[in-house]
Parts: sequence; C-alpha cells; structure tokens
Amino acid sequence: MATARAATLLAGFILSALLLMPVQWLGLKLNLPYARKLPNRYHRFLCSLIGIRIIRRGTPHEDGACLIAANHTSWLDIPIVGALTPCSFVAKSEVAGWPFFGTLAKLQQTVFVERERRTRTAHSRNEIHARIAAGDRLVLFPEGTSSDGNRVLSFKSALMSVAQLTIVNGDQDREDDLVVQPVSIAYTGLYGMPMSRYSRPFFAWYGDMEMFPHLWEAFKTGPIEVTVEYHRPVTIREIGNRKALAAYCETSCRRGVAEALAGRWEEAPLPAEVPGALARPRAAGG
Repeated sequence: MATARAATLLAGFILSALLLMPVQWLGLKLNLPYARKLPNRYHRFLCSLIGIRIIRRGTPHEDGACLIAANHTSWLDIPIVGALTPCSFVAKSEVAGWPFFGTLAKLQQTVFVERERRTRTAHSRNEIHARIAAGDRLVLFPEGTSSDGNRVLSFKSALMSVAQLTIVNGDQDREDDLVVQPVSIAYTGLYGMPMSRYSRPFFAWYGDMEMFPHLWEAFKTGPIEVTVEYHRPVTIREIGNRKALAAYCETSCRRGVAEALAGRWEEAPLPAEVPGALARPRAAGG
C-alpha cells in the first residue's frame, strides 16, 4: 500500500506541475495578474494531494511589505509556506540549475543568491529589497541549509541586512522600515499521532540526501501534520542591528519549533535576552 501511495502521489505531483508550467510561464511573460496567485493555489493543491495538514498559529503580517525569516527542514517547507500566503522564496544559486525543481523555482520568481561569494551579497540584498518594494512577499531561510527537523540551526545575518533599507509607502509618500516576521515550521504529526524523532528525518531533507529518493520515502511514509507559527513582526529600528535581528528571528523560530514539538503554545513578547533587542510590552492583539 505504501508503494502504491507513493507512486500515485509522485505521478500526481509531476503531472500537475507539467500541466501548470506553461500556464504560469505565459502568465509571467504577459504579466497577467493570475501569475502571482497561481503558485499559492498550486501549493494548496499539493499539500492536499500529499496529505499535509497545516496548523497555523499567529497572524501573518498583512500591513505592507514584509520579509519572512523561517527555519528550514525540507523541500516540503516550500509548498507549506506557499499554501498559506502568496509569496516567493530566496534560494541558493545552485537550485536554479536543478532539473525540474529549478524550473518550478524560476516560475515562482525565486530570488537566487550566491551565498559563497561575499562580493555578491550587496547585489542579492538589493534584488531582495527591490522585489519587496514592488509588493512581493519573500521568504528567506537564514540558516543557509536545512536541518533534521528536531532543532533550529544558527541564523546567518548577512542577507538580513536588507532590513536596514526602507520601503517607500506610495499611498502616503513616506519611507517605512522594512518589517521582518519570523516563521517557525515544525513537523509534528504522522497519521494523526505525534511524530517521533525517529520519523521526522523521513520528511526532513538535509545533508547529502538525493531529492527523488527522499521524495519517494516521504510519499510512502504517510499523511503528516505541520505546525507553522507566525511570530511577532519587528523592524531593525526596534531591534538595533542586523545581527540582533537574526538572533531575534532565530530565538523566535527555535522557541516555536520546541513548543510545537512538545505540544504546547504560548504567545511571547519580544525576548529581552536577545542581544541588542529593545524590550517593550506586547501591543494588544499584536
């Protein structure tokens, strides 16, 4: 049964993607409005097809431009976050050359960055800023790699320097600070039961794992539950500097993952222990 399930899901995934690729390409080429919404709808379909139940906690920032900083566990993070809100992603430049998945990334208007070349960091930052200023919601994985799903790795602050730039508010002709919102992703359930540390790596994609064999095993293993928490959005002016911002996002995601895996949830204010953070009371309903 597991093999039949995996074969059905893999066929559905590939066929649906192949059908929608030319539609999305045409939409981007002609700058049609649906091209922004189609990936979001496809990700919803894909999560339903695979059997991913998403438990959302917190509230996405909707009041203006936003950069999302999320922990990274698996390729499944893409359809999961993409199903919750229309967005594009920031990925390492190597992804652009991957067969099939590189094409999918390009059709979702992914920003590709060369993380190993420091001289390209400023260019990448400017491209990210330009996309956000144009109204795009971008998702950045500051760990720079993926983990085994049981922990959150250290967040790198280099690309988060984009938060030092401002966004022009066209409606009121003023410059606003760029909002950054941490988002934690935790793989918490399998077949309606809590997912164990042993099972989580079947869905986590990290190290030297090959994409398609991992895809096959994930499809075979069964329907899952994922907890996605939108943490308190902040600006670099509130935090102090980009390193403190990276530390705040890392702390928020680490707490969110730990609480989700433990089966509890408590909304928390800006943690005072983050270096450089400006501790202040949480606004009502914020």
